[in-house]
Amino acid sequence: MTVNRRTIIRGALAAGVATHVFKVPAAPAQTGPIRIGFLTIKTGPLASGGIQMEQGLTVFLKERNNVVAGRPVELHTADTAGNPAQARTKTQELVERLKVSCLIGPLAAFEALAIDDYVRSSQTPILSVAGAEDMTQRKPNPWFVRASCTSAQPSHAIGDYAAKELKSKRVAVIADDFAFGHENVAGFQRVFEDAGGKVVQKLFTPLNAPDYGTYISQLKGDLDAVYTGHAGSNGFKFIKQLREYGLKTQVLGGFTPVDESLLQQMGDDALGALTGCWYSAELDSPANKKFVENIRRDYKGDPGVYAAETYVSAEVLENVLQKIGGKIEDKEVFMKALKGANVPDTIRGPVRFDELGNVVGNIYIRKVEKKDGRYVNAVVKIYPDVSQFWTYNKDEFLKNPVYSRDYPPAKNLEQ
Repeated sequence: MTVNRRTIIRGALAAGVATHVFKVPAAPAQTGPIRIGFLTIKTGPLASGGIQMEQGLTVFLKERNNVVAGRPVELHTADTAGNPAQARTKTQELVERLKVSCLIGPLAAFEALAIDDYVRSSQTPILSVAGAEDMTQRKPNPWFVRASCTSAQPSHAIGDYAAKELKSKRVAVIADDFAFGHENVAGFQRVFEDAGGKVVQKLFTPLNAPDYGTYISQLKGDLDAVYTGHAGSNGFKFIKQLREYGLKTQVLGGFTPVDESLLQQMGDDALGALTGCWYSAELDSPANKKFVENIRRDYKGDPGVYAAETYVSAEVLENVLQKIGGKIEDKEVFMKALKGANVPDTIRGPVRFDELGNVVGNIYIRKVEKKDGRYVNAVVKIYPDVSQFWTYNKDEFLKNPVYSRDYPPAKNLEQ
C-alpha cells in the first residue's frame, strides 16, 4: 500500500518524546486524531526488543494508511531506556503534556510496575506488553490490558511439554536477575515439577552481564536440558556461549531467548532449541503471512515476539474502536469494550481476555529448524486457549505468592 504521509518530529516537545503527526487522506474523523502514547526501549540491553516493538507498530499503521476506526492516528513515541524512573517520567509527559488517550507498552516488567500507580491515578488505558504478573493477578490494575502474555504464561506450557513429551527429569534454569526472569523460570519450574520433573539448579545473571562463562561453568553435569528465560539479546549471547563451551545440552526456553529477530545470527547454535511462545513467524494464517511479508520488506528480517506484541495490541485496539465508533476518549466505554474484546483472527490466532485483563489464547511449542536455508521456529505443538493460570484453579492460584526468585520453593536443588 502506498502511504501518503508527512512526518513531523517535534524534538523539543516533551523532552525527548518524538511526536509523529501523520498526514492522511480525507477521513470521516469526528473529533480529530487519536493520540496514542508508545513506551519502548531504544537504548541498553533490551533495545533490540524495543526497536522491534516500534517496527511492529509502524507496520500496523502503515498497512492502514495511519487511519484506525475512521480517525487519523497521532503516535507519540518515548524511549524509556529500560529505566523505571525514566519510564514513569515519560508516561507522565505523554499523558499530561501530550494528552494521549491510550498507552501501548512498556517492554519490561519493572517498567510496568514503576508506572502502575500513575496509570491508576490518571485513569489512563494501557495495552501493555510487559509480563508483570501481579498487574493482572493479585493487584489487578483496572486500566491495564495485556494482549501478549504474563511472564510465565508460555513457560507453563513448555514445562508441561518438557515433562510429558520430552520425558525430561533433571533441568537447570537460568535467567536475567529481574522480575521478568524470576517470574518466567518460576512458571516453568512449577509446572515441570508438578508433572514429575526436577529443577536441580537455579542461576540468575545480571541484566548487563558481559559474559556468561562464569555461569555456564557452574552448570551441573547429567542434565536433560537447560531452560533459559533471558530477554532481549541476552538469550542469543547465552546460547552462543553455551555452544562455544562445547555443551550440547538440550536448550529449552520461554518466549524471549530464541527470537526470530536474532535467529539468523544464532545459526546452528540454536538448532533444536524448544521454546514456549504465543507467536511464531511460521504461523500459516493470512493475517500473519501479510505481517511477516511486510516486516521483511521494510526491515529485511523476520518478525519476532517483540514486533508481534505491539502489532497484536494494535489489532485489539482497532477491533475495539470499530465497535465503539472510534470514541477512545470515553474511558469507561473504551475499557469495558477492551476487556470484553474477542478477536478471532489476530496474527497470533484467536484472543480474548479474562476478567483481570490478561489474554487467553494459544501457546505454541516451537523448535528451531532450518527450512529453505533459513532458521525458523517451527510449531510442533499447540496448547489452545491458555490462561495466565494454566490448568490451576484461579482462586487457589491467587492465594499463593506471586512468582519470584523464591516462589515456588526450590525443593530439588542439588549442592
